[in-house]
Amino acid sequence: MSKNKPILMQGNEACARGALAAGCRFFAGYPITPSSEIAEVLSEELPKIGGRFIQMEDEIASIAAVIGASLTGCKSMTATSGPGLSLKAENIGYASIAEVPCVIVDVQRVGPSTGGPTAPSQGDVMQARWGTHGDHPIIALAPNSVKETFEVTIKAFNLSEQFRVPVILLLDEVIGHMRERVVLPDIDSIQIIDRKKATVPPEEYLPYKPDKDGVPEMASYGDGYRFHVTGLTHDETGFPNTGSENTDYLIRRLHEKIEKNLDKIIMVDEYFMDDAEIALFAYGSPSRSSLSAVRKAREEGIKVGLIRPVTIWPFPAEVVRKAARKVKKIIVPEMNLGQLIGEVEKHVKSDAEVIGLNRVDGELITPQEVMEKIKEVL
Repeated sequence: MSKNKPILMQGNEACARGALAAGCRFFAGYPITPSSEIAEVLSEELPKIGGRFIQMEDEIASIAAVIGASLTGCKSMTATSGPGLSLKAENIGYASIAEVPCVIVDVQRVGPSTGGPTAPSQGDVMQARWGTHGDHPIIALAPNSVKETFEVTIKAFNLSEQFRVPVILLLDEVIGHMRERVVLPDIDSIQIIDRKKATVPPEEYLPYKPDKDGVPEMASYGDGYRFHVTGLTHDETGFPNTGSENTDYLIRRLHEKIEKNLDKIIMVDEYFMDDAEIALFAYGSPSRSSLSAVRKAREEGIKVGLIRPVTIWPFPAEVVRKAARKVKKIIVPEMNLGQLIGEVEKHVKSDAEVIGLNRVDGELITPQEVMEKIKEVL
């Protein structure tokens, strides 16, 4: 990457470059539209810096290989789309309970099933949160530009390493395939967070003994530490313990290490919200159309603002509650039939009216459509 020089870059390429900058040195995946460029770039670049790229036989094997590589101490990633995310679901649950850091990129397309491979969608938002079974913690991020994709990919690795949790990066086809002029930061200026290494001798190491922040230190296979990893509920030794008291403690700790650190995880941008009477709540590519509509509405004297969550999960509940106490109405543009709108309604309660603006035809929500909805609800 050229330092401080503008370059033309695709969203998927920015994701791959961000992963490299974050320290990713292992990728296992299976080609699937519209995420394939991520694999293509990493297949060329990882070998140049001592990393490894493996095209696996399927999506299930891909996430399994990523988990295995992470257990050896290697920052690891895979990339897919909705059908592939479905196949990865069981092993995402395994990574959650075994606290294995990894990044899963989902470049969303129209579904269900094969759907529209080249058409944009935001239909995987709830799948990202609840796609694997059981009560499990998850972090999901949704950038809305090429440069932000680079930055948020780095953030995804940092959060994954810091909290020992799978992080899902939710792009959509528009963000993944669009090209923009970007100036990337110098590598030396980027904050990189690595997992906490074991600080005790191997004979004293307990792989799931949490520190004060609820996150255990993590030894790597091959470094002289022998420890057990399982998908069963387990105690601090890593060996199965399905007793009710231990199970309750483990599941609650997995959630609390996220819930107690929301200030480090949740990222939200707000535009023109100081005096807004109507708010838009939009993420990913529809947030670009929404901001354009907000600016146009402001030119016409309509007091509209925009809340743009970059962190989708955990949901930025407090931001929404605060906005609902100030505005009369909240419009939620989504390229689905209404997924995050339910979360907005849950936290708004009766403080404001919540209105959806939805497309599921494989086309982007336009600024004109958002503007029409704003005027409709006045």
